[in-house]
Amino acid sequence: MELKLKKPIVFFDLETTGTNVVTDRIVQISYIKVMPNGQEIERNYYVNPGMHIPEEASAVHHIYDADVADKPTFRQLAQTLANDFVGCDFAGFNSNRFDVPLLIEEMLRNGVNIDITKCHFIDVQNIFHKKEQRTLVAAYKFYCNKNLEDAHSADADTRATYEVLKAQLDRYPDLENDVEFLHNYCKMNRNIDPMGCFAYNDKDVACFNFGKHKGKPIVDVLREEPSYYAWMINGQFSLSTKKILSQYKLSMMTQQ
Repeated sequence: MELKLKKPIVFFDLETTGTNVVTDRIVQISYIKVMPNGQEIERNYYVNPGMHIPEEASAVHHIYDADVADKPTFRQLAQTLANDFVGCDFAGFNSNRFDVPLLIEEMLRNGVNIDITKCHFIDVQNIFHKKEQRTLVAAYKFYCNKNLEDAHSADADTRATYEVLKAQLDRYPDLENDVEFLHNYCKMNRNIDPMGCFAYNDKDVACFNFGKHKGKPIVDVLREEPSYYAWMINGQFSLSTKKILSQYKLSMMTQQ
């Protein structure tokens, strides 16, 4: 089933130096930008991360330091990518928990502010886990009846994810061919920031979602314990998390 789109959607996958959103870097980004008329624009970039790629990461994606030594840095690619992603929704496999937060972090780290507040996010893994409980290789075999060659290569994984979503729409009549529906279906939580440090409670109040203040409204904590703001801003939290916290802080100041 072909996707019914109101605006472009970017299927993407990252290969990285590791799994820490704050400290690790992208070494490959591959994406397929699907237009509402069905046109597909495909891009694949290898990226010099500016750091050693750990052997355990290379063992997974087979990208080594020498492979990216002469490739552009993410700083050199960031604005080009941001321009291409303007007005798009996003889709991937395990993307809501990892690829989206890391992509945003890399953008902010390199001075590019990408606005995702009006974007929809489809995580094909979440659909798969709700329906079948398996991995991308198994999903590709299950839905598309194909073997996924070159698994953990960003371009192969991106294409497989795109094909799996279309096959999922064919298989499950309760899945609407609508990006907003799929965005809501893929949600596993009510996170506010990509890292899940803040989340809405059942009364739609923005609260801390970790640590000693878990479940407490953000504005109450900032009002009652101002030093907590400084602790987070100076701590090992993602730039996107710090940005959202600062927005709440600024909002409180302007209302005084």
